[in-house]
Amino acid sequence: MTARSAKAARPRPARRPSTVRKPRGGRTPGGPRGLHTRLRRAWDRPLTAYYLILGGSLLITVLGLVMVYSASQIKALQSGLAPTYFFRKQLLAAVLGGGLLLAASRMSVRLHRGLAYPLLAVSVFLMCLVQIPGIGVAVNGNQNWISLGGPFQMQPSEFAKLALVLWGADLLARKQDKRLLVQWKHLLVPLIPVAFLLLGLIMLGGDMGTAIILTAILFGLLWLAGAPTRLFVGVLGAATLIGALLIKTSANRMSRLACIGATDPGPGDQCWQAVHGIYALASGGFFGSGLGASMEKWGELPEPHTDFIFAITGEELGLAGTLSVLALFAALGYAGIRVAGRTEDPFVRYAAGGVTTWITAQAVINIGAVLGLLPIAGVPLPLFSYGGSALLPTMFAIGLLIAFARDEPAARAALAMRQPVFGRRQAGVRWKTMRRRVKKRPSGER
Repeated sequence: MTARSAKAARPRPARRPSTVRKPRGGRTPGGPRGLHTRLRRAWDRPLTAYYLILGGSLLITVLGLVMVYSASQIKALQSGLAPTYFFRKQLLAAVLGGGLLLAASRMSVRLHRGLAYPLLAVSVFLMCLVQIPGIGVAVNGNQNWISLGGPFQMQPSEFAKLALVLWGADLLARKQDKRLLVQWKHLLVPLIPVAFLLLGLIMLGGDMGTAIILTAILFGLLWLAGAPTRLFVGVLGAATLIGALLIKTSANRMSRLACIGATDPGPGDQCWQAVHGIYALASGGFFGSGLGASMEKWGELPEPHTDFIFAITGEELGLAGTLSVLALFAALGYAGIRVAGRTEDPFVRYAAGGVTTWITAQAVINIGAVLGLLPIAGVPLPLFSYGGSALLPTMFAIGLLIAFARDEPAARAALAMRQPVFGRRQAGVRWKTMRRRVKKRPSGER
């Protein structure tokens, strides 16, 4: 036996099994690190914003319908109406809003821009009609409604929010294309005068809550347009001064400001609503008293199905329910910011940013008032509170965000890959081939 064969015949020592194996084929490792990697990849997918906007808005709307049904039954019975009166009206508005959402999500950006000026003109016209005696209707001291016959009313100032978003986005986009936004006069005119016109018409009816939301939309558009800090601070200071003057000259608004953080109804029960909203949240605990088991809706808490529906949600669904609502709004706000930040179309950026500012600011003001951190502004919780006039334009705005999220190049490619086989171009060729074969058959064959 040679030396080479003897060396080859020797048994090789067994290798020690390695405790750490490298992932094969680019697989993600397990454990917390692998979970974090998978979540980050899922979060960075092209359709993440699309699914967050669509799923989050639908969940908020459906949960809002459930809570409107639960919170409005006693109010309806006290008014001599059927227990499902408010729920049926909200369900009808949700169905109509779903149609608007679907239509807006299928519209092109060019068509959205074409709606800007007609919607602004119609909104201004309707808000002027509100101030005409016999046409305008006063609700809770604010004359901002128009009667549509029967139990249906419309609040034109809610559509003014959508009008300002579309018109302001179109205006700023056209000026950016012409490189005019570097000049202060082009940045302010005519955006600021038109916004002040809308604010003036709203304040004639006494609705300061809607005016605050409109001001937030204006600031959001200016911020996205890259307004200089001095200009932004100047406009913000002027708005704060005007708001303080309006609050100071109204005893009702001063009483609302005095109820921030109140734990007692106070003299004349001026803080009754704010305090009982806190009572409702405090009695809910972690998981609530159960759906439909609220005690505050039995006449103790005013407006349980509109402005203070979040308090009833906390009482019946507890901390878990309120945190779920907050998480859905946070996801919706993040998705809107993501759509605005990833687009190269200036109109899409301004419109998406304006809609996101509108919904998040209104949610913060409503929830902050229920928690006693902000004065009661009388604005509904978007997509959640009762009110068809607020629900319809908001769902159209959600349709805008969905359309913008679908219009991203990566999202379009991902959606095209997920279409069924019969919807692709190859399937069209196959169907045409089958039709040609049918034509070649004898005339008597079926």
